[in-house]
Amino acid sequence: MIVDTHIHLDDSRYDEDLEDVLNRAREGGVKRFIIPGADPKTLEKAVCIAERFNDVYFAVGVHPYDMEHFDTALFEKYVPHAKCVAIGECGLDYYRLEGSDKEKNLEKAKQKEVFIAQIELAKKYKKPLIVHIRDASRDAKEVLLHQHAKEVGGVLHCYNADEELLSLAKEGFYFGIGGVVTFKNAKKLLHALPKIPHEKLLIETDGPYLTPTPHRGERNEPLYTKLVAQKISELLDINLKEVKNITTQNALRLFNIS
Repeated sequence: MIVDTHIHLDDSRYDEDLEDVLNRAREGGVKRFIIPGADPKTLEKAVCIAERFNDVYFAVGVHPYDMEHFDTALFEKYVPHAKCVAIGECGLDYYRLEGSDKEKNLEKAKQKEVFIAQIELAKKYKKPLIVHIRDASRDAKEVLLHQHAKEVGGVLHCYNADEELLSLAKEGFYFGIGGVVTFKNAKKLLHALPKIPHEKLLIETDGPYLTPTPHRGERNEPLYTKLVAQKISELLDINLKEVKNITTQNALRLFNIS
């Protein structure tokens, strides 16, 4: 059994064949699916999908790129839902910062404000965090520690291989490993992966993005988590069945899923 801990099933690229996508994954051994909350505009769609399928869950949150859509009232409407298992994906992303230093600093400050608001929401409702970090490791780590995010823990989604973040394993955080681990240029991740405690590993797709080799260029889908599991098995020299068992138990524990 595999749990896809990060799959954007509310993306329009799954609209025409969502049930087929899920059935292919189920036949391949993927038994649970978590839709992260990236853009509040598709939140109700994610909720409907989770209500339609017993094995699909959702999270409530907003990606740094969509932070202008942050809406506490909307989020609090859905956080108590039985299928809501996390807050996020929330975090910091400095990759696209543009303008003067002053403008960049204002953007960073706003991202931190929205990130902190979601951490507080997670603590209020005792939900784990799904954390997005890109080109902002030091600031993101500082926010998580300062806001006492270890009270709820969470996952560093699509772990970026920055070894500075590895210490967060001791603060209740897991590390989401996806298709990037199969890329030839993922040398940093291949180096960092063995340093992650096995009990802190999770598997994800981030579909429809970051499709693993040999399907790069195609739409990603949950079935391809098996390729991620296979690569982790090879790199860590652990039996594939054990990789699936460890990561599944980790996911069920973190997200409180039966």
